[in-house]
Amino acid sequence: MRSFILISLFIIGKCQSKHSSRNDCEKSATTVSGTHAPARICSGELIFEDNFKKLDLTKWQHELTLGGGGNWEFQWYTNNRSNSYVEDGILHIKPTLVADDYGNDFLYSGTIDLNGGSPADQCTNPQWYGCVRSGSSTNILNPIKSARIRSLESFAFKYGKVEIRAKLPSGDWLWPALWMLPRWNQYSTWPASGEIDIMESRGNKQLTDEAGTNIGTQQVGSTLHWGPNPSYNRYYLTHFSKNIESGFDADFHKYQLEWTKNNLTFSIDDERIGTITPPAGGFWEMGGLGDTGLDNPWKRNSKMAPFDQEFYIVFNLAVGGTGYFPDNIKNPGGKPWKNTSPKAATDFWEGKDQWLPTWDLKTDNSHLKVDYVKVWAI
Repeated sequence: MRSFILISLFIIGKCQSKHSSRNDCEKSATTVSGTHAPARICSGELIFEDNFKKLDLTKWQHELTLGGGGNWEFQWYTNNRSNSYVEDGILHIKPTLVADDYGNDFLYSGTIDLNGGSPADQCTNPQWYGCVRSGSSTNILNPIKSARIRSLESFAFKYGKVEIRAKLPSGDWLWPALWMLPRWNQYSTWPASGEIDIMESRGNKQLTDEAGTNIGTQQVGSTLHWGPNPSYNRYYLTHFSKNIESGFDADFHKYQLEWTKNNLTFSIDDERIGTITPPAGGFWEMGGLGDTGLDNPWKRNSKMAPFDQEFYIVFNLAVGGTGYFPDNIKNPGGKPWKNTSPKAATDFWEGKDQWLPTWDLKTDNSHLKVDYVKVWAI
């Protein structure tokens, strides 16, 4: 009889423990979707992570495009283990030279067609001639291979805390980014549906602006992009930067975002660098967009619109382009191309004696390296 009583008390205790655990789940404002989204969301719980024990292609989809991300960047994004791989628990995104694979002449006369191959190798973005390109003397093919991976199918979320521990690359004209894009484009195409740049930087070690500030590896930026159309992108109202003398390429740092129903806060190594809290009239009011004569795409939604929808995670290493690297900057050896040049990629490639030695391709200094990514519910 005593054994029966003890067993009964044990079972009752286990049931109470499970019941208590269910009741301890505090309701969260976070929402999630995707193949790796948890079935239950409790406030404060870890809801997504990757510690990069392997390159898990069920979590990360490679983008395959020549399009240059809207900035006419000079890289070709591929799914190739020469450009993206995991080693010793670290994700590497590495730039390589197309001429090393196909020869220099191929850049001037070859054709790249990303529409062939298996379904897994299909072009993911046709914008900006992203799927098929042919080289010429004035417009060479993208001279660099790199990678851009995203959690588009596996995980998207609205409201939460993100932490990404990463070490940034060094090398002139490299452009690493850790960022987020809307899963569904609830308010139309970019930038009406928003963009969240947790971190972006420039790989030049000695790049300075007109004021003498280092805007290369010593600086990182965090930015929201938003506006009814590209001509009214008010990103400059929601941009923050931080400089350190040692450079963000010297060690790993934690890049963080806390995103709630009221504001977004960017931090680095647990130090806040900026918070955006829209007024009652939302980002439309914040941007002073009422006098433009345009229609407010966010007027039927919360004051956080367009940042009140689910976003997915993106890691990439871009190169050059015609926007992010100003022409009026100082850099050892100068800048091989002008942003207004009709043959910017050609000028960049033919000026490789300036930048290629800074990439130090015999080491991993030119790689974007990610230790982990974690997302918690709020």
